[in-house]
Amino acid sequence: MRTILYEEHVKLGAHIVDFHGWDLPLYYSQIITEHLAVRNNVGIFDVSHMGDIVVDGKDSELYLNHMLPSDITKLNAGECIYTAFLNHDGKIIDDCILYRVAEDRFLIVPNAAMKNRILSWMLENASDYNITITDLSDEIGCIAVQGPRSQDLISTIGFDFPQQFRFVLNDFNHANSITGKNDVLISGTGYTGEKGVEIIGPNLSILHIWKNLMKYIDEFNGKPCGLGSRDTLRMEKGMLLSGSDFNENRTPYEASISFIVSNQDNFIGKEKLVSKPIEIFRGFISTDNGIPRSGDKIQSDGLIVGNVTSGGYSPSMSKGIALGYINRKFSDIGKEVEIIHSNKKIGARISRPKMFP
Repeated sequence: MRTILYEEHVKLGAHIVDFHGWDLPLYYSQIITEHLAVRNNVGIFDVSHMGDIVVDGKDSELYLNHMLPSDITKLNAGECIYTAFLNHDGKIIDDCILYRVAEDRFLIVPNAAMKNRILSWMLENASDYNITITDLSDEIGCIAVQGPRSQDLISTIGFDFPQQFRFVLNDFNHANSITGKNDVLISGTGYTGEKGVEIIGPNLSILHIWKNLMKYIDEFNGKPCGLGSRDTLRMEKGMLLSGSDFNENRTPYEASISFIVSNQDNFIGKEKLVSKPIEIFRGFISTDNGIPRSGDKIQSDGLIVGNVTSGGYSPSMSKGIALGYINRKFSDIGKEVEIIHSNKKIGARISRPKMFP
């Protein structure tokens, strides 16, 4: 599958890879160069492969408050939250961003690889509610503009810059079936831990916006960025990767996102949640030259006490980092552990998942 921006990536000489069935850029120049552009200036990403599911109808709020561990009733129109769908065992199926577009209309953006699973799960649990669920994923695209100069860049095309977890609608030239009006949604969200926005709208609008942003990006020392830097950026900030850091095998408490559990109603999975699980999600910063990788074991005092779920090189910190789960008894911040990689030991220091401030 290809996003509306595929030909633009080819023109820019992007190194294209298969990502869960999507042809997407891994990088355009170098992963480190693109990573540092986002940390220091600005980068733009094609994230049009993400899902776009709309829920509307008079029972929308009631339905979503049953489906999600977050309290949807406190969400106003123009606001969005980070949350997750849980299965009946309280394990995370997928994390997502939920937007309240209107009183009885919501947009849900799940991960690309999990879109069909989430859509099926939503439909499976919708029969008792007066709602309509519509999959707009093929019609909607998304550009992430991230970095300290992201506001400068999007101002060149006349777009507003919302606060974090707020969104605004800007008039544009193509019909948008998210709202039924001629606009795109600009959201104070992202997957890099930097100041930034995500621009969501009809495919033709997204193509036009990308071209306009590329006209000005050099003025701000920015770069188009691929999947490679997106991964290193999110790792440094301790952001979960669906399918790697969880795969219907971890609860929000294990994954260190207990803040999403704010719902007092009887949501799916509630009865199985344990607030103090045996293992907890942590960051690990190498104190040696080695680079941890997913699947590596974590050792403390001669015992295997955890495992790495994401690992790699941190361009911002110039050292190896990892994310993973460790037994709570050995999880104190600052504690020294060893990561076993290819039968070699890499010294590491335990950190909160957010390793780079």
